[in-house]
Amino acid sequence: MVNWNERFKDKKYIYGTEPNVFLKDMQGNLSGEVLTIAEGEGRNAVFLARQGLHVTAWDNAESGLDKLKKLAAKQGVQVNTQRIDLAEAQWQKNQWDGVVNIFGHFPGEVRLKTLHGVKEAVKPGGYFIAEVYSQDQIPYQSGGPKELDFLYRPEDFLDAFSDWRIIHFFVGEVTRHEGDLHKGLSHVIQFVGQKP
Repeated sequence: MVNWNERFKDKKYIYGTEPNVFLKDMQGNLSGEVLTIAEGEGRNAVFLARQGLHVTAWDNAESGLDKLKKLAAKQGVQVNTQRIDLAEAQWQKNQWDGVVNIFGHFPGEVRLKTLHGVKEAVKPGGYFIAEVYSQDQIPYQSGGPKELDFLYRPEDFLDAFSDWRIIHFFVGEVTRHEGDLHKGLSHVIQFVGQKP
């Protein structure tokens, strides 16, 4: 398993400082108080803060959160950071106007707990936006975990959010160039859902 705290200690932003393309396209759905989970070095949280949103970022790697704070300061925005291990996260009911997960990958049990936590924590009318690697990503060699248990299946979203309004759902190939670790043709799942 990757030690993210060690990996993020590199001065370089290993996923770059530009936001994820899919999030950039879909961020118009977001307003108010937004949570980004498994945020890493902060590129997506800082981008959302630049759009005028009140952003809280969760990550379990202190070094990633430190880089997030530097990036936010450099771009003149505020992001509330919290060191949270998603395996132990306490989700509050109807707390966020939106939750964002961009390439946040966890073992199966934590993944399902997280998706159900998101479902609880989004306010009625709020949104969940995600782009993650699918279980078909392994042969692509363009990024992401190499263990099947850390990758998503379409059913993870379709089962957890079966009673939500699905705005966008896609499974297939996209090309991503995000720093050194997401490079090239990839197999992803994209989800945008609105809580009724």
